[in-house]
Amino acid sequence: MMNGKHGTVVRMGVLALLWGSSFLWIKLALNGLAPVQVTLIRCVLGAAVLWGMCHFARQRLPRDRATWRRLVVAAFFCNALPFALFSIGEQTVDSGVAGVLNATTPLWSMLIGLALGTERGLSPIRLGGLLLGFAGTVLIFAPWNQAGLASWGALALLGAAVSYAIAFAYMGRKLVGTGTAPLALSAAQLITASGLSTLALPAGGLEWTEVNTGALLAVAVLGIFGTGFTFALNYRLIADEGAASAATVGYLLPVVSVALGAVVLGEDIGPRVVAGMAVVLAGVGMTRWRARTPPRQELSEVGA
Repeated sequence: MMNGKHGTVVRMGVLALLWGSSFLWIKLALNGLAPVQVTLIRCVLGAAVLWGMCHFARQRLPRDRATWRRLVVAAFFCNALPFALFSIGEQTVDSGVAGVLNATTPLWSMLIGLALGTERGLSPIRLGGLLLGFAGTVLIFAPWNQAGLASWGALALLGAAVSYAIAFAYMGRKLVGTGTAPLALSAAQLITASGLSTLALPAGGLEWTEVNTGALLAVAVLGIFGTGFTFALNYRLIADEGAASAATVGYLLPVVSVALGAVVLGEDIGPRVVAGMAVVLAGVGMTRWRARTPPRQELSEVGA
């Protein structure tokens, strides 16, 4: 029987593997599906998993119109748009690079917080982390190099990270602490995202002529495990072990995505991108530095 510490490590490892492998499954799904199709199936399957968990836990979906109106905004920026942008970007960019660029989300969150006036206490360490993180992003793109990643696909991936940051800022102000259970709120959000993704089907998602078994299996794993169970496991980790453990998983995601891309797909990331990843993660770590952060405040930040 596992002790508490070992159990936490196992849960963190499983969560990092499920979440970090999402970029691999997207890449494989694109072999037979269009980006909008991958997005729709991912949202539908993830919503089904979370709705089933809500039903089992006897948690009800929101019933007031105000919450559902807010969920439309959250679902667009946190699910429908970034899911689509990741699929579009990975048509031309390696899955490992997608995972690395996803790690810039906390940097954009900090910038948005500064713009809105909600980010206070900007110490020299956190400011240095912000600048260092974006320096790492520039190193990854390498616009001065013909072999760099400055392309529309890479910009789409970066746009997905920005979209996540916008969503987190909005959800933290409009949805967190409204009285609805987090699991039910997540299920409702993915149900809404499924509806939004359906509306986008005319944009290249009406033809299913190139669908194959491999692509369907990949998107099934992406939706069920990489989206549905990942949401639930993340909330469980926050509730059982606190925000620090959950936040640590974020540092493992790009490592997992790069490793899987290299081993499974034979992607050659290169020393420049690896160095850029290390710089970005170091910068993100510095931006998270706070002096004596109250546990309750830290939990609310990661929960958002």
